[in-house]
Amino acid sequence: MADNALHALRVNARELLRVPSSTRRIDEAVEASALGVADPRITGPVEIGLDAVSSIDGIVVHGDISIPWSTACRRCLVEVRGTAVVDVDEIYQDDVSHDEAFPIEGDQIDLAPAVREYVLIELPDGPLCRDDCAGICPVCGADRNESTCECDTSVRDDRWAALDDLDLDD
Repeated sequence: MADNALHALRVNARELLRVPSSTRRIDEAVEASALGVADPRITGPVEIGLDAVSSIDGIVVHGDISIPWSTACRRCLVEVRGTAVVDVDEIYQDDVSHDEAFPIEGDQIDLAPAVREYVLIELPDGPLCRDDCAGICPVCGADRNESTCECDTSVRDDRWAALDDLDLDD
């Protein structure tokens, strides 16, 4: 599957450029490992839905990439699942004239490096299970989303402890 999926991410640029506004649709499900991404947060195949459209000055690739993921909430460590969806809008040109264009090398455009880059950038780094997640008590370890505790979690700097007994008479 890896070879076939990566083969589908190669677009024959010369064929597309012969007829302006011709389109090639790329609908593939690719395992992250086939893209060279070894990230345990990715829970399934990366879904790729792209259109490569030829124009007068190059090939425009647009569409979206969906990445299913699962990881622990950064505050309470409960499992969080989701799908990162990224919009793709890239241009490939023979003679690069656009600042953000990629060169067409040879007769093909290899979309695998761009897909790999989007996957790595869009994976969430430290998601929350919900916006108001209270996290875990650092003293007793209770999940504060499910119960409350009476632990003293105030942060104290012992270097200033001598001042606690200071009585200033105004």
